[in-house]
Amino acid sequence: MQTLEAFDGQLLEKIVEQRDLIVYNDDFNTFDFVIESLIKVCKHEVEQATQCTYLIHYKGKCQVKRGEYKDLELMCTALLDRGITAEIE
Repeated sequence: MQTLEAFDGQLLEKIVEQRDLIVYNDDFNTFDFVIESLIKVCKHEVEQATQCTYLIHYKGKCQVKRGEYKDLELMCTALLDRGITAEIE
């Protein structure tokens, strides 16, 4: 993704690499816990968290958030701390 920034009346182009936060299915976290975690950590609405959780369960993984690495890193760590398998791709 590219964004534009103003600098002394000139526009400078800044390239920002977008990454994906992926959550993987496991055999021990409940649907309710994963939904609650996505709402709290990733700021999902209930419907979005529920849809992602079903995709995680039936497809094995789901991209739950897209953004800059530095923003996703905090979310990924919080999910891992909750025992949810996640990584940034």
